[in-house]
Amino acid sequence: MTDEDIEAFIRATPARTVAASTTRKDGRPHVVPVWVEFDGDRIVFNTSAESVKGRSLRRDPRIALAFHDDVPPFNFVLVEGTTELIDDRDIVATWAGRIGGRYMGPERAEEYAERNGSAGQLLVSVTRSKVIAAKDVAD
Repeated sequence: MTDEDIEAFIRATPARTVAASTTRKDGRPHVVPVWVEFDGDRIVFNTSAESVKGRSLRRDPRIALAFHDDVPPFNFVLVEGTTELIDDRDIVATWAGRIGGRYMGPERAEEYAERNGSAGQLLVSVTRSKVIAAKDVAD
């Protein structure tokens, strides 16, 4: 995939859920789906500060995000990077609304801003360090 193909794929609408992978304290992987939005070249998502993701990223800021489709011939983009954790409630709420609106529609953005922008929530901002992509994997 070209850089343009990669950006189009990860920013596509309707938005894809993304598999976020972190490393637990004992070294085991932890992979969960997240909703994402884009802040320039950075990828952002919300999580609870006390979730496995939140605790893992405080200890080790490395992350991998897998964007993929489930329709043949199958494409994927794997983004590896490092994270910055932001706990400013106004910033977290603003992005929670944008993220919720991206996946559930703009009419529900405020609902998600309130729900995912509350105390104890984080905004995770990912700086990309490596991107691996493949198009038409099954061809």
